[in-house]
Amino acid sequence: MAAAEAPGELIGAGRAADVYAIGRGRVLRRNRAGGDVQAEAELMTYLGRAGYPVPEVYEASGSDLVMERLEGRDMLTDLASRPWRARRYARLLAQLHNRLHQISAPASLAAAFGPGDKVLHLDFHPGNVMLTSRGPVVIDWTNVRAGPAGADVVMAYLIMASSEVDQVPAPVRPLVRSVRAALIGQFRRSVSDDPEPHLVPVARARLEDRNVRPSEAAWLLRKVDRLEHQSASA
Repeated sequence: MAAAEAPGELIGAGRAADVYAIGRGRVLRRNRAGGDVQAEAELMTYLGRAGYPVPEVYEASGSDLVMERLEGRDMLTDLASRPWRARRYARLLAQLHNRLHQISAPASLAAAFGPGDKVLHLDFHPGNVMLTSRGPVVIDWTNVRAGPAGADVVMAYLIMASSEVDQVPAPVRPLVRSVRAALIGQFRRSVSDDPEPHLVPVARARLEDRNVRPSEAAWLLRKVDRLEHQSASA
């Protein structure tokens, strides 16, 4: 399908993009803010050839990316109905991080967060892991960069830890907080790369993301202030 054609049925909407079914086992993801998805498409193709689980890419044009349609649901949605799987999914998420961070970034990939030559997803949380019949598949490579693997681990932790809970019904908030704590704790124990050196710079970078909600930004600011105070007191 050419990017200029009208999209089909809307089947998904994230903070920055919409996803449409366009038939023949394909979807079109359209970035609302525009931009060029060519570099993202090339990186996904590179990862697929390296054996990493990403959707197959068929076409990239402007802000439109045509990809394989994945049948299943994302890890976060599955956790909402099966919260007892939190630690299991945390270990799976860590395994996917560990696999990704064994792959050297292509020379053309822009760098972030200092020296390092690994592929960084930088939005690598349960909502971006699809559970399919062919296994877990990692989606949404919009933010991908090259750099130190620990920075990717930190970003995943910060996204999970700062996510809003107050929007869920009050009776289930304690359960949601408990599941989140189990998920984060197991993830940090299972992932290979050290996140600690990257906490402050990654948190500051996260604060610059226009898709971060006010409550998430407030949490991140408190985290940065606490870390910097501890560093000054050491």
